[in-house]
Amino acid sequence: MKRQIAIIAGGDSSEHEVSLRSAAGLYSFMDKERYDVTIVVLKGKEWHTEDGCPIDKNDFSFTRGGVKHTFDFAYITIHGTPGENGLLQGYLEMMGIPYSCCNVLAAALTFNKYTCNHYLAGFGFPIAKSVLIRKGQWLNGAINDPMVHDQIVNGLGLPCFIKSNVGGSSFGCTKVKTPEAVIPAIERAFQEGDEVICESYMKGTEVTCGVYKTKDKAVAFPITEVVTKNEFFDYDAKYKGQVSEITPARIPDAIRDKIQAETLRIYDIIGANGIIRVDWIITGMRNTEDFVDPVEDISKVQINLLEVNTTPGMTATSFIPQQVRAAGLDIKEVLTDIIEDKLN
Repeated sequence: MKRQIAIIAGGDSSEHEVSLRSAAGLYSFMDKERYDVTIVVLKGKEWHTEDGCPIDKNDFSFTRGGVKHTFDFAYITIHGTPGENGLLQGYLEMMGIPYSCCNVLAAALTFNKYTCNHYLAGFGFPIAKSVLIRKGQWLNGAINDPMVHDQIVNGLGLPCFIKSNVGGSSFGCTKVKTPEAVIPAIERAFQEGDEVICESYMKGTEVTCGVYKTKDKAVAFPITEVVTKNEFFDYDAKYKGQVSEITPARIPDAIRDKIQAETLRIYDIIGANGIIRVDWIITGMRNTEDFVDPVEDISKVQINLLEVNTTPGMTATSFIPQQVRAAGLDIKEVLTDIIEDKLN
C-alpha cells in the first residue's frame, strides 16, 4: 500500500500565500506512484485538506466519504508560524508522526534570526552587527529614547537593514539610508511580529546554498548567486522576477567549496533535518566583468552569515529546485530520499 503523505502549508504569517505555492510545487515533485499525497492547509484554528475536509486535531486525520484517513509522514512547508518556529513540530511529535524538517529546538532557534546568528557567531561564523528591539521595550519608551536611535544610526551605520526578527520573504524589511527613516522602518517591521532586528549593511555578493543529509550521505547543492537592481533581495525580487538567480554562482571553486562546507557545518551544529538553505554575503572580492577575478587572493575574502532557513521555498522557481536541477539530480528522488530516511 502507498504511504500517506501530508504536505502542510498555509500558516498565520504574511507568507501564507507563498507557502501555498510551495505546497503546489512539492505536490508536483513528489512520487505519486509511491505516495498518496494530500495538501493540508492551516490558518489559525482552521485546519483542513485542500478540498475542504476538516482535520481532526486529536490524531491529525480527516474523513472523506465516510472513510477515515491518517498520515504516515508530514512534509512541512509553512514559512512562518506555526510551521517554522517549532510549534507544529511539537504537535506532530506528540501525534507520533515523522516530519520533514528540523526538530522543535532547531526550528525555534533558527526562526529567531538574532538568537540564531549570535549563537552561530560563537562557532566562528562572521555576522553583521545588530541591535534587537522588543515590542514591549519599544512601547515603554524606547521610541523616544535618543540613545536607541543613536545606537542604530551610529552603532550600525547607514545604510542599515531593519526587519522583523521572526518574519521572512522580506515582509516588513527596509533598507534605511537616513536617520529620519529609522523609526518608520521599525514601526513597519513590528507589523510582522513582536521583535525587530536592525543590522549593519554588508556590501558584497549575496549567495545561498542548500544542503540535506540522510543516514548515509551528505549533499551540498550548487550555490546560487543573487543579483538584483532593487535596493535588496525584497519581495518583488523574490516573487516578481526582479532578480537574476545564477546557479552555479560565479565564484572561485575554493570559495564555493568553503561555503558548501560551512553550510553543512551549520546543519550539524543546529541539528537540522531535511533540506535547509543558508544565505551568505561574500565580502572582500574584486568585482570584474566576470563578477570575480579567479586569481585573486581568497584569503582576503570573508564569508558572512546572513540567515538560516529550515523550510525553504519549494516552488518550481525557488532556489532549492534550481540547485537540484543544476546538480543534475531529480527533485522527486531528493524528496523520496528525505521521506524514506525518516520512515525507515
